[in-house]
Amino acid sequence: MLKQTTIKKGTFQHVESELYSFQDTQKEIVKIKNELLNDQSEQTVVKIMKHRMLEQMEHITDAIENVVGQLPQEKQKLIKLRYWTRPQLLTWDGVAIELDVGRATAIRWRDEIVIEIAKKIGWR
Repeated sequence: MLKQTTIKKGTFQHVESELYSFQDTQKEIVKIKNELLNDQSEQTVVKIMKHRMLEQMEHITDAIENVVGQLPQEKQKLIKLRYWTRPQLLTWDGVAIELDVGRATAIRWRDEIVIEIAKKIGWR
């Protein structure tokens, strides 16, 4: 079970935002890597900024992959249903029904997962 600690409300929302955009971020990482490798005309400053942005995006996606990869299957399914299914048609009640748990349990799992990702990233 994930250890419960508290994080700031804004951090919680930011982690959720990163979960929602996880697949888009992965695509952006590939795009930036390709640009860095293939574009010889860019100025060094632009390349450094892209490199820093790439490092940050990789740090976040690595943390998400690490935490989600260690979760039991039902909690991984929660992430897939709630954050990675597009278009998103399920409410928390719908996610809970799909998981065969109560709404409060699904939300508690979400809270634990988001907190664990924030800790892994180094956010508070």
